[in-house]
Amino acid sequence: QLIMFDEDGCSWCEKWNEEIGDVYPITNEGKIAPLVRINIHDRDYPPYDKLEGLYFTPTFVVMENDQEIGRIRGYPSEDFFWPLLNEILDKRKVATSQ
Repeated sequence: QLIMFDEDGCSWCEKWNEEIGDVYPITNEGKIAPLVRINIHDRDYPPYDKLEGLYFTPTFVVMENDQEIGRIRGYPSEDFFWPLLNEILDKRKVATSQ
């Protein structure tokens, strides 16, 4: 899963929504790591309650089997988001092939 921690009034979250939000579910990345949105102030249920260091929105956390694989803090632009996400997903592929 790709967990997007956001909050009301987050302009960078809105920018992500405009540039990527609509297309994400139909991308290869979206099929590998389906998007789940969680308000950064409302994460009192497992397994998200154990995640630390969530201070900025948006923060994207890739999780598999309730374990964090990697994270992206902030949203620099779509030119940076896709390579950063694919780097995390590639680490996941390497870990599962060992």
